[in-house]
Amino acid sequence: MSYADAEAEFERAWADPRYTRAELIPVDVNKVLAERYTTGEPLRLTRAMLWDMEVRKAGSPGAFIPYVVKEGSDSAWAPGRTDGVLGDAFVRQSLQRLWVDPEEYGLVLEEVWLNHEREVVTFLGRAEMADAEGKPLTADPRQPLFHVQHGVDGTDEHALNTWRIVLLTDAPDARFEEPFAALDRDPYLPGFVEHYIRDVLGVRLDRIG
Repeated sequence: MSYADAEAEFERAWADPRYTRAELIPVDVNKVLAERYTTGEPLRLTRAMLWDMEVRKAGSPGAFIPYVVKEGSDSAWAPGRTDGVLGDAFVRQSLQRLWVDPEEYGLVLEEVWLNHEREVVTFLGRAEMADAEGKPLTADPRQPLFHVQHGVDGTDEHALNTWRIVLLTDAPDARFEEPFAALDRDPYLPGFVEHYIRDVLGVRLDRIG
């Protein structure tokens, strides 16, 4: 399987009328940064910086989205490799908040595919997989499997962070739509962009308002 195959699987799911899908409005990160934050030094995020963030986040979701992933629960590995290098195709596990019951966590299993040319990361949810030692893992059945794509678009001046998700439901389910609508209403940067600025770039970042 290649990243092209992974992206084709995502698109088939996205087009399936049974499934529940959501696409967030692309975030113009520099516009939001200028309007909603003060920084410890002048800062403009380029497309290359956003892509660096996406690659780092793909391999370390616990660091970038701790408000979703339970502390210490995430790991990523490349099946068949023993050198610890993830490469551009790997798998990961994490305990994540359930979409409709965010006080509870469930095991999420994902294949991860990095397309550096298109600057798109495709995450494919899986019901089962083997861990790094070959032991079987099973995703939490309390919520449907889901696929996600994160990406970079726009220009260096107006670098855009993109995000869409498709949940493999039996029929479109409105219960899963509100969490994503709430993300669209948030006037600030996604939490993972804030983390990248503060903890990777080492720039002080303060919200206005």
